[in-house]
Amino acid sequence: MATQRYWLIKSEPGTYPYSQLEREKKTSWTGVRNFEARNNIRAMHPGDVALYYHSGEGKEIVGIARVASEPSKDLTAPGEDWAAVDVEPLKALRCPVSLAQIKTTKSLAKFPLVTRSRLSVAPVEPEEFREIMKLAQTRLP
Repeated sequence: MATQRYWLIKSEPGTYPYSQLEREKKTSWTGVRNFEARNNIRAMHPGDVALYYHSGEGKEIVGIARVASEPSKDLTAPGEDWAAVDVEPLKALRCPVSLAQIKTTKSLAKFPLVTRSRLSVAPVEPEEFREIMKLAQTRLP
């Protein structure tokens, strides 16, 4: 069995907010059109945990999602080589963690939102995940 990994996934709140994921209970994470982000999706496994970031307006981590499927072909790009996974909501953060907070937290200096700000799917180190949970005053269920 693979070790649980942590990820950061981004969505514009006007396109697909975390609250919609909570209502729908599951969605296919499609539409990623960056090769590095696609490769990150291909490295995901069921049970991995993802921080859900509202990009554009908001600019804050608002929830935690769980990868619910193995990576598969992104059906929104027929004939192209893109990947998707299903994700399901785990928990909304008690206190959303803003990009400004992340940038001023010394232990998050290498966090993807700081170092790879345009990447829509990125790996997160376990220590970084724990620090975000601490800032969010949230525990995993």
